[in-house]
Parts: sequence; structure tokens; C-alpha cells
Amino acid sequence: MLGPDEELVAGRRPVEEVFAAGRVAHRLLVVPQRRAALEELVLHATRLRIPIVEVEGGSLTSIAGFDGHQGVAVVVEPREFATVADVLRRAGERGESPFVLVLDSLEDPQNLGTLLRSAEAAGVHGVLFPTRRQAPLSPAAVKASAGAVEHLLLCPVDDLAGALADLHVRGVRVVGSEAGAPLTARETDLRGPLAIVVGSEGQGLGPAVRRRCDAFMRIPMRGAIGSLNAAVAGSILLFEAVAQRGGDDGPRMAARADHVSGDPEAEPEPISAEAPPESEPEPLVAGPDPEPVAAEQPEPTPPPKRPRKPRAPTTTATPRPPTDLPDPSASDDLLPGGPPASDQEPPAKRKPRTRKQDPDSSAS
Repeated sequence: MLGPDEELVAGRRPVEEVFAAGRVAHRLLVVPQRRAALEELVLHATRLRIPIVEVEGGSLTSIAGFDGHQGVAVVVEPREFATVADVLRRAGERGESPFVLVLDSLEDPQNLGTLLRSAEAAGVHGVLFPTRRQAPLSPAAVKASAGAVEHLLLCPVDDLAGALADLHVRGVRVVGSEAGAPLTARETDLRGPLAIVVGSEGQGLGPAVRRRCDAFMRIPMRGAIGSLNAAVAGSILLFEAVAQRGGDDGPRMAARADHVSGDPEAEPEPISAEAPPESEPEPLVAGPDPEPVAAEQPEPTPPPKRPRKPRAPTTTATPRPPTDLPDPSASDDLLPGGPPASDQEPPAKRKPRTRKQDPDSSAS
């Protein structure tokens, strides 16, 4: 079921990406028990006149080399690999600075596929890896990449250190990942032409590759575990570079704004509304109008004081000397026991009355 010049791609998503990339397919292998769930792929292969071959699940597992094939695989022509020049040419076609991922002797196909998936999502232009002492690009690795390998330029090289030297000559800066690096990924400048090197799971970067690196960076660790999975660490470094290099969010956001406004040629309106005409500021608290500020208003003129009416003289005023008092020598004009004439003031403008003398009182 698999010839010497053929390649097997297993898994539902990788098979879909093979069809999307337009690779030449020879036949589609399907497990009968899974055919109902794979009807869309079967119909698409039928329209392309690709033969459908039903195989048992165990046989497909034996051919693919792993049991995560999801009951479907496609047999295609061998993959075409790229060169370093092809990677740099793709960067020029996109009008971007070269962005390259370099894998130094990864051992796990799952890590290989995961890093390839992250590289494609990050917009990497190509991936370099050695032909020896490296996990093969097996159907398991292709399945882990979710079909990202169909959209990447893969560059297997016999001499990885020599390929890094070639990139350095072409103006690409080589930055390696190392746990003991003095700078973190955030502190390292990852802009411009760049190649990020990820070492193997157990040994890290090889001596020859380390000598070709222009700088080293690390991921800060805060927990008890001192290292990360190679695929996870490489993905973090890739997207840190994406954050520093910037993306195409600006044009996409502008297109989205034009779509919302309904007129693609119209200039975007300002976010804030026009300022209202100038007017007196309104009070912050609802209620009656505030009192005018004393500094801004003239002081009110106090009302004129009403003139007081003259008060009548009291009895305590200084008495005027009487002019019509009787002679003090006439004792018969005074009541017995009364005050002396000098201490009592007679009423003003009244004629003194003459009391009739009581003969009994005079006799006594």
C-alpha cells in the first residue's frame, strides 16, 4: 500500500491540508468503521478522482507507525525540500525581514511537529534542521504539526553549523536559547533578520552550533522545575520575536473599520464626538442655581437705618428748680411724717392744693 517513492500523511487535519496545498495524491486510505465521519473527505477525493482504499485500523497503524491516524491517510508523492536561498527568497517576496527557525537535533517527533506548527503560526519563512541525529519527519510528526508542514519551507542540511555561518554572512543574526544566558527573551533584541536556534531535549545546543550564535537568551523560570519542554520553550521564543517584530494587525484593523463604516474609501471618523457649543458650565449637583460668588459680585449696600423716635424724658432726669413751691417755713402745708420739702419734687405745672386743717390733729 506504500511504495518506495511515496509518502504517507495520516490524520484528518493533515489530509485536509494536503488537499488545500494541492499536492499530488495517489490514493486515500480509509478505515471502514470511520467512513461515515470521513464522508466529506471521501467525497472530495472522489471529485478529484483519487482512488479510495479501505484498510483495517491495525494495518493503517502499522503503515503510519502510530495509532493517532483517526482512520484516514493519504498517499502522496515525496515532499520537496527547500534551501537556505529559498527561505531568504520567500522573505523578500513577502517584503519582510528573514525569520528562520533552526532545530538542533530534536529527538521526539511530537516536539518536532509541535514546533513546526508554532513556526507556521508565527509566520516563520523556513525551518532548518540536520539530516542526521534528528527526529525524522514521520507521519506522527506531520500529524502533530496539524498539517503546518504543507505550508512551510523545510530545509534539511548536512552541516547545520555551516548553514548558520551562511545565514550570518547573508546578514541574519543567530540567537540561541540557553538556560544560563545572561539576558531573557524580553531583554534580547529580536527584530530584523533573525534565526532562533532551539537545542535538543537533553543536550541543548551542540558545541559547533553554539559557536555560530551571535547571542543567547533564556526564559525566566519561577517554579521548582528548572526547564521547559523543547517544543514549549521554542514556541515561547518564537512568539516573543513576533511581539517585538510587530505584525499586520494595523492593516487588518483598518480594513475592519472600513467594513464597519460601510464606505471603504471614506476616512475613519474620529472616535470622540464634536464638542458642544460653549455654554455656561452646569452645576454638578442638581438643585437651585448656586449663589453668586462674593468675589465676582459687588457687596450689597446696606439699607438705610430708620431714625429712632425721641424717647420721653424719664423721672431720673435732673429736675429743674421749682418756682412755685410754698414756703418751707409753713409746716402746716405738709402732712405729718412726710419727707422734707427738699427731697420731694412736686408735679410739674400743678397748683398746690390747700388741705383743710383738721382741728383734732392740730390740737394733738
